[in-house]
Amino acid sequence: MPLPLCCAAMADFVHLTTARAARRIERSGIAARSHGWEQRRGVYCMPVLPSFTLTYGWVRELRRWKGGPFVAVHLRLPDGEPVTVGHYGSRPREVTAAQAVAVVRALEDPRGHEVFVPRAIAAAEVRRVRDVPQGVGWRYRPDAHGRRPCACCAPSGGYRVAQLRNRLDPPPQVAPKSVLMARLRTATDADEIIEVLYDLAVGRRGDAQELAYLAEHPDPEVRWTLESTLRSYRGPQARRLRERLAAMDDDG
Repeated sequence: MPLPLCCAAMADFVHLTTARAARRIERSGIAARSHGWEQRRGVYCMPVLPSFTLTYGWVRELRRWKGGPFVAVHLRLPDGEPVTVGHYGSRPREVTAAQAVAVVRALEDPRGHEVFVPRAIAAAEVRRVRDVPQGVGWRYRPDAHGRRPCACCAPSGGYRVAQLRNRLDPPPQVAPKSVLMARLRTATDADEIIEVLYDLAVGRRGDAQELAYLAEHPDPEVRWTLESTLRSYRGPQARRLRERLAAMDDDG
């Protein structure tokens, strides 16, 4: 007979996410929105290590892609939980949660390593959410310091860095609003809707009333993403719609 959750051996991990998701995660857990190898969905995290800097080392790099501020979600998984572990960009190993902790702790330099849990994290598995310094960790790549600048590792604000990045690694172009709205109208599941909402959050998009129908969407992730997207919209319609979403969230 398996041990109850409170008695089983457990492994501690940290998941980094934006501060605006903290309240939702404390109440509902972490949705399996990330894509791992072989297109499995789940949650990325890092073992809790003796070093504060190494435990939260992904903060600075993640802020390059998702803004911030970020918070740390501490979670606890059974030792036997199936996960994968490896350095980003390389095929990970399939291990248990306890083995993943041992693998990362044994590394001379664990920067850039990550653990992937191929499922959602339940609210009961979340121990706490804490603030973390926003400048902790590495940026561009773990060993970027001291290397000749290039499009992927040149420090922001350096001489002609923007021109270098745009020439060698052009920023992705967001589709026009008309194209995004057409995609939104034909979206068939929550993930497609969320992807379009992320793109709509880039720049000023005008009439927020066009998105009002999504406030009644049954998937809470869609509603939370909509509320975040509306921060890029101006005017009383956007404000009222955000207030309506906040009220629904409080009631739900």
